[in-house]
Amino acid sequence: MSNIQKYKMVCTLSFGDIYGQIIAWLIVIFITLATTLALWSNTRQIYALATVGIVLVLSLPFLLFSFVTTLFNHIEFIPEE
Repeated sequence: MSNIQKYKMVCTLSFGDIYGQIIAWLIVIFITLATTLALWSNTRQIYALATVGIVLVLSLPFLLFSFVTTLFNHIEFIPEE
């Protein structure tokens, strides 16, 4: 009477699936660092540091969301026989 079917969880995620996301985030970080260096002076140091902080705080949730959704899209449940 036990009709419980077993499933195997398979993750098909590879590095190539998230490679573009990593490159895009690195581009954002390098542009932010270039902006920081451009703003860095005796009178604008707080603006430079605030720029880095704001970009990191705003970009990390989007990066995490894209990684997690990509991971969830590559998880498959295959019935075992």
